[in-house]
Amino acid sequence: MPHANAIPTVKLLIGGELIESKTTQWRDVVNPATQEVLARVPFATAEEMNAAVASAKDAFKTWRKTPIGTRARIFLKYQQLIRENFKELAAILTAEQGKTLPDAEGDVFRGLEVVEHAAGIGTLQLGELANNVASGVDTYTLMQPLGVCAGITPFNFPAMIPLWMFPMAIATGNTFVLKPSEQDPMVTMRLVELAMEAGIPPGVLNVIHGGAEAVNLICDHPDIKAVSFVGSTKVGTHVYNRATQNGKRAQCMMGAKNHAIVLPDAHKQQTLNNLLGASFGAAGQRCMALPVVILVGEAQAWLPELVEKAKTLKVNAGVEAGTDVGPVVSCAALDRIGGLIAKGLEEGAELVLDGRDPQVQGYAKGNFIGPTIFSKVTPEMTIYREEIFGPVLCVLQAATLDEAIELINANPNGNGTAIFTRSGAAARHFQEEIDVGQVGINVPIPVPVPIFSFSGSRASKLGDLGPYGKQVVLFYTQTKTVTQRWFDENDVGGAVNTTITLK
Repeated sequence: MPHANAIPTVKLLIGGELIESKTTQWRDVVNPATQEVLARVPFATAEEMNAAVASAKDAFKTWRKTPIGTRARIFLKYQQLIRENFKELAAILTAEQGKTLPDAEGDVFRGLEVVEHAAGIGTLQLGELANNVASGVDTYTLMQPLGVCAGITPFNFPAMIPLWMFPMAIATGNTFVLKPSEQDPMVTMRLVELAMEAGIPPGVLNVIHGGAEAVNLICDHPDIKAVSFVGSTKVGTHVYNRATQNGKRAQCMMGAKNHAIVLPDAHKQQTLNNLLGASFGAAGQRCMALPVVILVGEAQAWLPELVEKAKTLKVNAGVEAGTDVGPVVSCAALDRIGGLIAKGLEEGAELVLDGRDPQVQGYAKGNFIGPTIFSKVTPEMTIYREEIFGPVLCVLQAATLDEAIELINANPNGNGTAIFTRSGAAARHFQEEIDVGQVGINVPIPVPVPIFSFSGSRASKLGDLGPYGKQVVLFYTQTKTVTQRWFDENDVGGAVNTTITLK
């Protein structure tokens, strides 16, 4: 049972109703700046999770036949409700996740863009037709929904990533079971409440909470047809293998070690500012953050100025005005980051800016770590090989652009990369030779807008199709090909056709 005090409990959503879980296992949702317990989240029972899937399966019978215009209008209404509640959503997100308010607003806004994209499903889910493929024969395709789909989302974007998933799945005619991160589910639940208010029918969207048992149920349940996941490589690999072995479609966006190359001809001040924002924004807790910078040739002399600029960033609670770097999500995350910094020193990297143990007035219990910069990093070091997921930047050097490209291509991950240069020839060479799914040219975090698809590659992604954009419409639908011929009532027919050729 939940605590007997006044701490609120996070609800399940099953069959259109917000339900108090009957579980005996609960987890605190903690404000990372203060350690205040904001709510208690249940680890749903197997019976509750199965009920959510059953509700989605039952709702699919009618939702799949709902007119496409009706589905689109729900998401038109939904985007309006998100806009009307924008500040509230950002405030909830900051309280439970730790982001600065501007960054939390960006989290909500990037999810809102996908909702707007879902409202255009009428043109996105069109099939194809070929007239007279043979005499009197036409062939056309239908893009039909799969059934019950599911999503497993991480702590670092508790608004954006759920909105990557369920709007596009539902807009294409599927029903959905969502498992948010148990660390910060409150903003996700507020978004779910607004989705129901927008008109999503009971059972079409369901929410369960939990840990490994919930993940495994999603991967194993025979009525779930497709699984979308964003999170760590370890869990993502497990989800992909388990789900696909059970005959499901799966898309898993996983770990990263993104690199930026800085050429000496780059716009110096713009580049340094972009590096700081991409490396230390959101306290480095982005899968598309920039934890590695390769300074090429004369750009290696820019390191002292990069360090001085990083020293000016303000570490504080996300709700405080002017904050650049908020707390990391948990005490465990803080301890892990500190351990990796210590490992970097042990292995010979030079700590040119130490952000450990910053003094944040009024928030003595917060999970704070300031901007931290290592130089003289080599690819063999733990701080280079592992995803730190904190405000820690590793600086490497290269003599030439090709040397830098070779270093990036040798890394197993392929989520994102960037180059800073004024040379179109260098940028095009980089674009052609780099083996990474998402490329920025003077753009440090090249996450595409929703008319394109998120396209991480190599060890950063399992599954052929990425979230949102055109690819996700293919992921959430199956193609049915129809070949038809109609005979005239007065047609006496021809000879018996014993071949499979249409003429």
